[in-house]
Formats: sequence, C-alpha cells, structure tokens
Amino acid sequence: MTGHYIALEGIEGTGKSTIAARLAGHLEQRGIDVLRVREPGGTATGERIRHVLLDPGGLVAPWSEALLFAAARAQLAAELVGPALRSGKWVVSDRSVYSSLAYQGGGRGLGVTEVRRVNAPGLGEVWPEMVVLLRLDAVTGLARQHDADRIGGEGIDFQTTVGEVFDDLAAAEPGRFVVVDASKAIETVWAAVLQQVEKRWVISSTG
Repeated sequence: MTGHYIALEGIEGTGKSTIAARLAGHLEQRGIDVLRVREPGGTATGERIRHVLLDPGGLVAPWSEALLFAAARAQLAAELVGPALRSGKWVVSDRSVYSSLAYQGGGRGLGVTEVRRVNAPGLGEVWPEMVVLLRLDAVTGLARQHDADRIGGEGIDFQTTVGEVFDDLAAAEPGRFVVVDASKAIETVWAAVLQQVEKRWVISSTG
C-alpha cells in the first residue's frame, strides 16, 4: 500500500459526513488524488446492501446485519479502496470496519473479536491507517439527527454502548486512533481534525 487511508468514525450525529467531505476537499485543493467513500455503500453492490441494512422499515437479524456489512465492505475494499491505495491515492471514508466492531460487536452484543474475525478475510491489508473518532454523547448525537435510519433509530442506550466500545477501540489502538471532541461547533471540530491529519503527515501541494 502506498496511499493513505483515513476513516471518520463515531456514533450518530457527530458530523462524520461533513468532516469527511471537508477533508477530501482540502486534500484535493492541495493536488492530492483522493477517493472519498462511505460505508455501507460506495459500489453498486454495496449500495444495494446499504438499502437493505438502513431501511427504517426493514427487519434484519443481528448476525445477518454483521455479515451484510462485511460483504459490502469486502466489495468496497476489492473494487475501490485497495486499488486506490496501491495507486498512491488517499482514501477518506465515512465509517469503516471499526463501525462494525462497535455497532455489531458491541451494540448488538455479537462480540468485537467475533465481528473482527468475520471482516478480516474480506479486507486483507485494507484497514484504515488513521481513524478519527468524533466523540459525542448519545443524547446530543441523536438530537442532531434529521432522519434516522434503521440503526440510527435504535435509541440512547444502544448508541451509548456503541460509543463506549468506540472508546475502548481507541484506547486499544492508540497508534491508529485520534479522538476529537465533536460537541464543539463544526468549524472547531474541523480545525481539530485537520490539525491531527497534518500532525501525522506533511501535506504538500504535490501530495
């Protein structure tokens, strides 16, 4: 792998999509070739799976949910992310495998180790190099939601558990994770994220 892979993570309402878009745009302005993706989705197969997973009226069993996320993610890694990294591109992702570890492993009670084991074969070496965890309490996060999807509508207790697992993951992998307070104004959050990225890599005009 010769490119860099950054994932934005956190519970619902933290501003992941907004920050991911800003980061990708910032890098592109500096002449860096960027692939921006989202999970689940990003490919034709992944987008169809996304509809099944997030449809508010749908019913998906916990392990079916975990396996569908893993399938969409494996397709994204094989079709887009892996090739992009090998060609030297930067990848900015709205969520990653760490969402499955937190949501399905922790929130659904399937076990972080078990969910990691399910995802590993489909990813190989295609794991985020840097995970920016936007930390926010569940009450605030859910209050910020406009239209909750099936998983986003699970409620405060579920989101609180997911947030706690994200914190555990960050503590277990300090070389991969950086944690940013997402309770601040979006401009403050964006400045903190950019500072962390520039602390990790020197971003030149040539990429």
